[in-house]
Amino acid sequence: MNPDNPNAEVQVEQVQEAARALGLQVLVLKARSEVEFDAVFVSLAQQHADALMVAADPRLISHRNRLVALAARHSVPTAYFSREFVTAGGLLSYGSDIADAYRHVGVYVALILKGARPVDLPVIQPTKFELVINLKTAKALGLTVPSSVLAIADEVIE
Repeated sequence: MNPDNPNAEVQVEQVQEAARALGLQVLVLKARSEVEFDAVFVSLAQQHADALMVAADPRLISHRNRLVALAARHSVPTAYFSREFVTAGGLLSYGSDIADAYRHVGVYVALILKGARPVDLPVIQPTKFELVINLKTAKALGLTVPSSVLAIADEVIE
């Protein structure tokens, strides 16, 4: 997680809550920049982590190739928040559908251009999420993705 992201702590709390319910432990590693990514993966290896979840952060999209390469080099199954990581070779992503979010932005722009005051418009949370799985990466990691998971995926990259 990027500790400079104001939403990071909320994400960490939610992941920790889910992990407790599943009887799993969470190790929180922080990286503000690409320079700190190597240290995160060294720490993952030292802690014998089974997997990595990259917290949602807009700055990390621009570093997706580096993060995906490090995950592959260290053989760490990694879940990402955006499909861009999976198309770059990452294992899987689950996150809001960006195209759907842009449609909502378009509707808001149209309303504002027609005279609506932004302060009067409701805040909209994402309602459409997508699961993208890269089978080539799963195979490289020695993982078999259950057919039940493949069946619910929005996209499977082979």
